[in-house]
Formats: sequence, C-alpha cells, structure tokens
Amino acid sequence: MDWKQAWSTTTNTTNSALDSLAPVCAPFAARWDLEAERRNKLRTPEHLKVLMAAQKEHNAARSTHATAKSQQLSARAASNNPFAAGRRAARVASKAASRHERDTRAKLKAARVDYPSTLKARAIQAHSVHAVPSALASALMSTSHLTLWPAATSAVLIGANAAALALGRRRLRVPVDESLSLEERQLMERLDPSYWVEHAPDRGLSGTVTTPPAIEPGGIRCEIRLDGTWTVKTLVEKVDSVRALLGARTALRIRITSASRGGWAVLSMATRSAAAGVSSLWTPDRIPSDPLAMSLGLDTETGDEVLIPFDERLLVSGASGTGKSWSFRPLMATAHLRGELLLIDGKGEEANIWESVCRVAVEAAEIAAAIDEAHAEMTRRKVDMKKRGISVWDGPQLTVPIDEGQVVLAAIARDKERLQRLIELSSLGRSRGVVLWWATQYPLTDGSAPGVHKLIAPNLLTRFSLRVAGTTQAQVALDDCAHYAPHQIPDGREYRGHGYLKGYGPRMLRTWTLDDAGVRALPKSIWTPAQSTSGQAPRTSLHLVKDTPAPSGATSNRDKVLAAVRSGARTARDVADATGLNKGTVSREIKALTASGALHRTADGMLLPGRNAA
Repeated sequence: MDWKQAWSTTTNTTNSALDSLAPVCAPFAARWDLEAERRNKLRTPEHLKVLMAAQKEHNAARSTHATAKSQQLSARAASNNPFAAGRRAARVASKAASRHERDTRAKLKAARVDYPSTLKARAIQAHSVHAVPSALASALMSTSHLTLWPAATSAVLIGANAAALALGRRRLRVPVDESLSLEERQLMERLDPSYWVEHAPDRGLSGTVTTPPAIEPGGIRCEIRLDGTWTVKTLVEKVDSVRALLGARTALRIRITSASRGGWAVLSMATRSAAAGVSSLWTPDRIPSDPLAMSLGLDTETGDEVLIPFDERLLVSGASGTGKSWSFRPLMATAHLRGELLLIDGKGEEANIWESVCRVAVEAAEIAAAIDEAHAEMTRRKVDMKKRGISVWDGPQLTVPIDEGQVVLAAIARDKERLQRLIELSSLGRSRGVVLWWATQYPLTDGSAPGVHKLIAPNLLTRFSLRVAGTTQAQVALDDCAHYAPHQIPDGREYRGHGYLKGYGPRMLRTWTLDDAGVRALPKSIWTPAQSTSGQAPRTSLHLVKDTPAPSGATSNRDKVLAAVRSGARTARDVADATGLNKGTVSREIKALTASGALHRTADGMLLPGRNAA
C-alpha cells in the first residue's frame, strides 16, 4: 500500500469537503466578527468610566433602598396604626429609595449597552449556562451505568459553535490553472466566498454568498446563494454593484440567471469563448443530416453547435459592420444546395457575388419581377397540392432571402399590389415550400423608412440578432427576448458575427462565415418560374405586348436588346454592357421579348433568340 499516496488522497478529500462546507458557515462567521468588532469599538475608556459610575451609583441606591426597607419594617413593628407619623415617614422614604434604585438600574443598563462585554465572554457565559447543569445532570443520573448524554449534548453544542467559526473563517484554496489570465485570477480571487462575504455589505449585497468559482469553456461560472428577501431579479438589478465588487472591466459580459434550485443564482462571466479554437469558415460539411435543420453557429459558452429550422421564416438583424451579410451567406448556401434560391438584394453588393451561382434581383424592375414570380410559384404550388391532395409541399424548397429589407420596402412602397404579394409570401408561402428570409440593418416596423413591414415581422418566427443600435431595434429584432440586450454587444472586430437567437437563451452565438471564394465555388443553379417540380408544366401568365413602331431613322430599346442577344449576349448584364441601357430597362425589355416569343430563357437563365428555342 502506498501510504504517501493514501495520505495525499485523504488530505485532498478532507480539504475539498471543508471547502464545500465553508460557504455555508461563512455568513455565521461574518455576523460573529461584525458583532465582535462592534462590541470592541464600544469598549472605550469614556464608556468604561460611565459604566463604573453607574455601577457605583446603583450599588449606593440599592444600599439606601435596603436601609429604607429595614426602617419601614421597624416602624410597622413599633406601631399598629398605619396612619402613624413614623410609619408614614418610613413608607415615603422606602418608595423614594425604590424609585431611585430603578432609575440607577436603568442608567446601569444603558451604560452596559454602551460598554458591552466581549462576544467571547458572552459566548463563554452562554455555554456555561448549559455546560455546568449538563455535567451535574450526567453525574446525578448515573447509577450503575454512566450517563453521558447531557454532558455530551452540551459538548456538541460548544464544538459546533467553534467548528462553524473555524469553517466560516477558512480561507478557501482556489485551484489556479496555469492557463488562467491575470484578469481571470483576480476575478476568481474576488469570487472566493471569504472575500465576497467580507466585502459584499459595502456594495449593498449583504445576504448573498458565492460558491467556489470554476473555469468553463465559456469563462468563469459560480453559484450565488440568496438569503433573506433576495431574488434572482433583484440580483440582476444589482449587476453594476457586482461588477464593482469584482473590479471587472466594463466591456466584460456578466450574466446572472436562475439556478436549478430556488434561492440560488448563477453568475457567468465571458472571460473566454468556447468557440475560439474552432474555425468560423463554413463548408458544405456543416449542413446537418436532418433536412429540416441548418447550422447557425457555435455557442460561445458551451461550444455546442446551434441548429435552427430550415423551413421556417427567418429574420436576421444587425447594424452596419456587425457581419450580417457574411453570417447570412452560410444559410443561403445551405438553401442553395438543398433546393432553389432567389436572392432579392436591395443594395446590390451581395448580388455581385451570387449572380453567377443563383437567381438574383437588384434593380427595382428586377425586384418587382422576382416578387411577382415567387408569388406566382406559390400560387402554382397551391393548385398542384390541391390536385394531389396534400397539405404540405413535398418538393424542393424555394428560399427567398431579402437583403437589405429597408431598400426593398422603399422600392415597392407605392405599389400596394406588389407589397401585398410580398406580405402573402411571408404568411402563406411556408406550407407551399416558398420560404421568406429577411435581413435588415434597421429592425424597425414604424417610421418613414422601416426595415421590416409591420405585417411581415409577426410571420418571421426564427430571429437572430447581431449588435443593433438601441432598445427599440432590439425589441423588433428579438421580440419577447429583447432582454438578451443585443444592443449591448461590444463594438469591435472580434465581435463581428456574434449575436443572440430568440428562445435559445441569453448565451451569445458565433455564426459561421462564408467568403467570396466560397460562394463562387458553389454549383450554379439558376431558378426560373418555368421550372416545375411536380412534373407538370406551369401555367405562364399572358401578357399583352403592344409593339410601338420606332420613329423613322431611330432604333428602339427593344430592338437594341434583341440585337445584342443575337450578337451573343446571354445574360442581362451582358445585354446592358452591349447596349449601354440601364438594368431596369434591359430587364423590362427582356421580359416583353420573352413573353412575345422573340427571346427564350433556358433552364440555367441564359438568353437565346426565339428561333433557337428548340
């Protein structure tokens, strides 16, 4: 047997047990020390002089009272007449002496309060009150057998008092990991129960006791016992006092939540990130095997991967520079690889990267056409589902991301019919496999330039928010989870792509990111309304096109577009470059020429002259 190892194990086990008991006894020891200190401060020479004078005066009053009582008894014995002069005089003197004794006793009591006994002396007196009688009781109760339980009970009480003081004053050994930073060492020392109990009253936190802190992947975590009238809510309101007590920097995220049992709270400080050692770059391998889920990012406290519904309508909010577009890309890539993607980009920068991969709409005319075509597809699927007798679309999902929402709403603000189609996409499209995702820098539903329409926002149930401008934006961004406070996320490059997910809890997430090269590496798949997932050709809308003859000696825009396609232009951008027309005009003319049969759009979105339609 290895005695050295056994001794080390026993010592560690004993110390761990004592460390776990110390926080329980710390409030008792703290109250003891406070009372002892109060008594010692009152034991001044001035108070001692007052006490001695009061004792002397009280002793004199007692002696006078005793003499008066004796004289009253002698007067009673000398005369049977209660109204005799001698008896009346003795009675009056006795009453006056009694009154004087009471007054001096009150003064003596006040003087003893001002100059109290030491707490140690009081404890000895209190324990003597039961220790001596208990010892006598044990001796008297012993006959043929020795009876020890009265004395043993008294000894246990005395030992319990001494042990509670020793444990409460015990300086806990906080294990220090070599990997801890200087900041973490300081915080863990101040979270030590002995330090906390000693300094908490100075910050208005008397009645709270911490447990030994622990380092977790997401930072420091410890539990706080709430005594008296303390609740988790009142402790949350005192978070500034907690920060001051710990000396934590202002930018450090401190979170106080309910523990698994009543009367306890959990204090978490994000001194490190569990996602720090994992690359944030998204790859197709991140797509979950569950077809109804997609990966949003990592929990910075636990390191767990966070999944969100794939077929649910989504709202992503984030101020400029928070990484909103880069965080949105992995979700769009997932939708592109799993089904069909129609990107409506109000700003245009994202479309520059995605236009070679999926269908995009940037200009006002393109945005209007994309909304109309997505709505028409939703209606077509409704008819197809009715014919087949199904309630939920069973084909590929058409995902319609909108970025930036404020610009798109401004573009169609005066077109009530098209705005209504967009609202219907958000409310009716999910069961038909047409899912709307919305991204905006301005999560507001009111004002002259809202970032999301007030009739669309309630339909966007999955909500993720990076840093936003203020509490009003936070309310729209996370709805009833606005208390996660996304507006308080620090402003810095290291926090780009960090945010909160509604309903997940106030734990910060770090999203995946996808760079330009990763987007361009995705396979090309251009969605067009002509695609049919049910095996039936969709019904196309009929458009009456009135050909306006061009003025003599002039070439119309439509002729220019047709000539450019016949010369080899295959995309709207190629046509715009060849003709010098703006994108809106090119889009409008292509749509008219396609409806008339002069042009044909292939499955991958390429333009061909009508005679090459076969």
